[in-house]
Amino acid sequence: MHLSLVCLAKPVLHGYFRSSCSWRVRIAFALKGIEYDQVPIHLIKDGGQQHTEQYKTLNPMQQVPAVEIDGITLSQSLAVIQYIDETRPGPPLLPADPKKRAQVRMISDIIASGIQPLQNLHVIQKMGTEKVQWAQHFIDRGFQALEPLLKQTAGKYCVGDEISMADICLVPQVYNAERFKVDVEQYPTIKRLNETLREIEAFRVSDPSCQPDTPEDLRA
Repeated sequence: MHLSLVCLAKPVLHGYFRSSCSWRVRIAFALKGIEYDQVPIHLIKDGGQQHTEQYKTLNPMQQVPAVEIDGITLSQSLAVIQYIDETRPGPPLLPADPKKRAQVRMISDIIASGIQPLQNLHVIQKMGTEKVQWAQHFIDRGFQALEPLLKQTAGKYCVGDEISMADICLVPQVYNAERFKVDVEQYPTIKRLNETLREIEAFRVSDPSCQPDTPEDLRA
């Protein structure tokens, strides 16, 4: 009975409106039709609320997101997405075919490990006046790898014609690229996929422009 009650409780997402990792989780929840509560963790206010002792008990890395779900706390977005996929009904976020599943994980890891960490807030705060150029360099470097890969794997979406974890990772990364003034026109496959995905309801409702902690001047 206790386990059933735990599983019935709404997940709680501790995140930040503009965090791409938090956005990935919001997209996954939306695609699966999962209701959840949000607790904003402001990454700049008060020196960064992720650094409080209270939050460190949820995520010792002092990053967002942290997700309380089914009586456990998970703190890496790809782990959260795969847990949601394995425990909740709804459209699968990883393909059944092993080769396509490996391609989805490869694309997701390129973004989540090879691009995003090098231009996230913690890193670029160390770069001073060079932060924009630094972010542009590493986003371009990653997109130069992604573009030819996606030409091979893409159908309507990143891998074939079904939405997957790769698409969940792509859209927030393109958003970051645009924030840092990267010329996305150089990457026609990435640009096409992003435009297609941004029309889907789950991607729209999870957008940084319409979250509980979105500042008024950034709301759509």
